Amino acid sequence: MEKLIYIAEDEKHIRDLEKIFLEKSGFRVETFDCGETLLKAFDDNPADLLVLDIMLPGVDGLSICNLIREKSTVPIIIVSAKDSEMDKITGITIGSDDYLTKPFSPIELVVRVQAIFRRIEMHSNSLRNDDMLTYGDLVVNKKRREITKDGTPISLTPTEYKVITYLIDNADKAISRDELLRNIWEFDIKVIDTRATDDTMKRLRKKLVDIASSVKIETIRGYGFRIGFDKNE
Repeated sequence: MEKLIYIAEDEKHIRDLEKIFLEKSGFRVETFDCGETLLKAFDDNPADLLVLDIMLPGVDGLSICNLIREKSTVPIIIVSAKDSEMDKITGITIGSDDYLTKPFSPIELVVRVQAIFRRIEMHSNSLRNDDMLTYGDLVVNKKRREITKDGTPISLTPTEYKVITYLIDNADKAISRDELLRNIWEFDIKVIDTRATDDTMKRLRKKLVDIASSVKIETIRGYGFRIGFDKNE
């Protein structure tokens, strides 16, 4: 079945061009000139991926991303005319999965979309024994990109999933913020102040507490994070 993509973009010529290239690549596409109409459409019929321009009339793209993240883990690509590292970090912090800066080729958008779906597909094939691991009371299914507790899946965004599995894979050591920014967000970090990692950890901790998991994420002051679990629970 064709993947459904929603695009929120206030510039008609950009919106139409993105739609044409994505449809030529085999996707179904619906476009919107403001965030409010996209939100309503998503509530009625959730898409498989969203492309959100930051500078939308009314509710901006970052706010839309934040609202969507409260109820869905759908992949989101943020588009901005601002070539700012902090704008990129803000987008990633609130839960987007990729970021494009205008002007960009519509072919680049297609490639980014295909890459996201390809990563999801790679992890949804038949299981092998080494694709399943247990950590504390959590079961990680790497093929399905799914983490469960007592058989119930935990609602995680793609970024949250990557962060917690990275911590679990490196459970014997503390992971620095810079290491996470390089390996999860793929930032070329030199000297930059960001709360992207901390905000993501805050959301993950809340989700772990909500399901009464024995797994905890510890903050290493001035450095990063370490995952662990209570063996008595």
